[in-house]
Amino acid sequence: MRAIAITTYGAPEVLQQVECARPVLQPGEVLIRVSAAGVNRPDLLQRAGHYAPPPGASELPGLEVAGEIVEGDLQHVDNRWQLRKGDRVCALLQGGGYAEFAAAPVALCLPVPVGWSELEAASLPETYFTVWSNLFDRAQLGATERGQDETLLVQGGSSGIGVAAIQLAHAFGHRVFATAGSDAKCRACESLGAQRAINYKTEDFVAVTSALTAGRGVDVILDMVGGDYIARELKALAPDGRLALIAFLGGAKASINLAEMLTKRLTLTGSTLRSRSTRCKAQIAVKLKERVWPLLEMGKIRPVIDRVFPLAEAASAHAWMEEGHHIGKIMLAW
Repeated sequence: MRAIAITTYGAPEVLQQVECARPVLQPGEVLIRVSAAGVNRPDLLQRAGHYAPPPGASELPGLEVAGEIVEGDLQHVDNRWQLRKGDRVCALLQGGGYAEFAAAPVALCLPVPVGWSELEAASLPETYFTVWSNLFDRAQLGATERGQDETLLVQGGSSGIGVAAIQLAHAFGHRVFATAGSDAKCRACESLGAQRAINYKTEDFVAVTSALTAGRGVDVILDMVGGDYIARELKALAPDGRLALIAFLGGAKASINLAEMLTKRLTLTGSTLRSRSTRCKAQIAVKLKERVWPLLEMGKIRPVIDRVFPLAEAASAHAWMEEGHHIGKIMLAW
């Protein structure tokens, strides 16, 4: 099969098209003929040598795909969606998505939502598994006595993760605020359901969110910045607030005021998705199918795709993500 490999660690140009063997299926896996794959920040980290695949995972980049099931034992595994050969699915991977064929656990395959193309469906798995796990499982958005009255601040609202978090929280009835790096990106966030988007280059998100919540602060923050944002986010949180950290683009170390955490009863949690067990991710898949897929099929959440690159131009897709101009997902398609 054709695939895009990381020939050495470095700049986007190290991504090159190669010929390699198709994946060898393990028990509980299916082979997907890939139509499209999503580009995600972890792919860039892996290319640069900072995010190695888990043991046993494909060395090829790519954490999410959509396409057609062409092989696999679907009779003796947990196949709760009754998937069959020939079905159109999107799937979460540990790696290997930048290829003509990819192996995926059946438990992490979901039907392409009704009304969605395979290209659109390929934008879902990595993003929505991450958002659900962190916002609803870990940060418990809406699970307290305040329920739908809880507010959310999404840092990096115009990213793939950001647009998913805004739309999903808005669909569940929460007030959502977001930060972005330009006025145009802020307007895009507001068009997706953010009540107010904050240009972090010209505004202070702590002051703005305090004003928007009558001084109370926000209940949950989804953060991919880390670094010196953490101390400011603790100030922006309401009593009993929760901060969910999913990346640290601004630095892996932070200095925080523990007294503030104690007096406001704050929770700081973080997670990565790739290294978690198939069983854990399968539990997230069930929640997505039950709670999110109906919203997708009713049109309450829509795909936000910034650009589509031919898979052979994966290097250009990585360069575009690094430039930071995109709003929503960057995709690869055969």
